[in-house]
Amino acid sequence: AAPFISELLSQLHSNSMPYKLAPITLVEQGRVAIGDDIGELLNAQVVMVLIGERPGLSSPDSLGLYLTWEPKTGLNDACRNCISNIRPAGLSYFEAARRAVYLLQEAKKCGLTGVNLKDRTQDDVIEHQVQTTNFLIAE
Repeated sequence: AAPFISELLSQLHSNSMPYKLAPITLVEQGRVAIGDDIGELLNAQVVMVLIGERPGLSSPDSLGLYLTWEPKTGLNDACRNCISNIRPAGLSYFEAARRAVYLLQEAKKCGLTGVNLKDRTQDDVIEHQVQTTNFLIAE
């Protein structure tokens, strides 16, 4: 986790949006939802949980990141964004931090995370809004 955290802090400090960071909390045998409990206790606007893979899996050096807006006890995984396979042979620490900063900015702007917040860092298309006309039909 240390190389990723170092890269994340570097990118956050060079970012124009100021962030106030809580102390890093280490939890042994924790699950993703522990961030909800800790974030709620700290009255955090957003929480980021880093979880290492379980020993014995094909990539034991892999790290997963879970981002939750307005964490509170009882949220489900649909309320979180995930960045996975963070490791030297997978998603680089630099790229994972870049995506995390993007998601943090969007979460703050939109006031949400999870299934309604998409990671657009790899989008190559320009989206546009289609104007529609509503018709009222009277009987």
